[in-house]
Amino acid sequence: MIRNPTQFEQLIAQVRRFIREECIPLEEAIDQSDEIPEALVNRMRELGLFGHSIPEAYGGAGLTTEELARVNIEVSQGATTFRARFGGNTGIASESLVVDGTPEQRAKWLPLLASGALTGCFALTEPEAGSDATALQTVAVRDGDDWRITGRKCYITNAPIAGLFTVFARTAPQGKGAAGITAFLVERGTPGLSTPAAYRKLGQHGSPVGEVVLEDCRVPASAIVGGEDNLGQGFRTAMRALNKQRINLAGLCVGPAIRLVEEMVRRSTTRQQFGKPVADFQLVQQMIAQSNTDVHAARALVLETARKRDEGLDVTMEASMCKLFASEMCGRVADNAVQIFGGGGYIADNVAERFYRDVRLFRLYEGTSQIHLVNIAKRTVAQWQAQTQGANA
Repeated sequence: MIRNPTQFEQLIAQVRRFIREECIPLEEAIDQSDEIPEALVNRMRELGLFGHSIPEAYGGAGLTTEELARVNIEVSQGATTFRARFGGNTGIASESLVVDGTPEQRAKWLPLLASGALTGCFALTEPEAGSDATALQTVAVRDGDDWRITGRKCYITNAPIAGLFTVFARTAPQGKGAAGITAFLVERGTPGLSTPAAYRKLGQHGSPVGEVVLEDCRVPASAIVGGEDNLGQGFRTAMRALNKQRINLAGLCVGPAIRLVEEMVRRSTTRQQFGKPVADFQLVQQMIAQSNTDVHAARALVLETARKRDEGLDVTMEASMCKLFASEMCGRVADNAVQIFGGGGYIADNVAERFYRDVRLFRLYEGTSQIHLVNIAKRTVAQWQAQTQGANA
């Protein structure tokens, strides 16, 4: 749903200028230094990028799902690290508060996240709890009016720089699966919380990813997302946040593919072999045509699903479809780009090589492609069975 088309197109134009004129020229330098200049982060704050999905009442833009998808498609045409810097705040790092936070929690934290004064992160994954998120071993034990949290999280985007951590821990030790998992808000500086140095990664340089270590970390009961009434409901909170984030991530897969199609065309029309542009060869044309078709198909699926969510429909299965199709599509397009660039596509500091590394992660986080295939299959079968039983009733 686009609420005000004129204002929204102005926002899109502003984002496009920022990415094209201020971010893209810095891509290579950031890839080498593994750090985004603070001056550029301040520009992100000035433009309100940290608060796009946060309600207007808390200083954000309150973008609808469709509006946010379109912004994500635009933003991600620059190196993926740019969006990663502010994406947690306008994604899963704030969404838990938006969907389940108490009024007091929202009033305290959302304005700070929306302004970019505070960076948030979503600490769910553990060494033995990735695709099976319910297998987490971090525990929280009640101690009077407080809770003591002990555990270790891994692969957490923005953990090394975050000021607020949404930590998921098991509060019912005998519970199995999703039962007894609770979400806690933990501030940096809380005794017992630490973040080791960021990992060295294959791609997305400039986006710090690391571990969150909790050693008898004491927090008050007021740190439970949603308050004590929400005790044991943390997995539900996580899934509510992730359903929306999977649509966001699918949009973030479309943007790089759009950029790569542009780069393929630029490269193939300027590079000559056998006395004519590479773009004149039919097998090169095939890769360009298939890539552009994939882009359009993914974009249509993402926007359709976003509109359904804005209408209040359950899009759990469609969100998985978006994430699966768009992330796999982006990988195919990146591979085609390297192929069209030829040997140059395998050389470092080349746009095709850099995006090839960066987009590989899309098929892993927010649910691997294999997990989404399983989820889609289960829901497809369940829908068919429900329809069949209804018809036979």
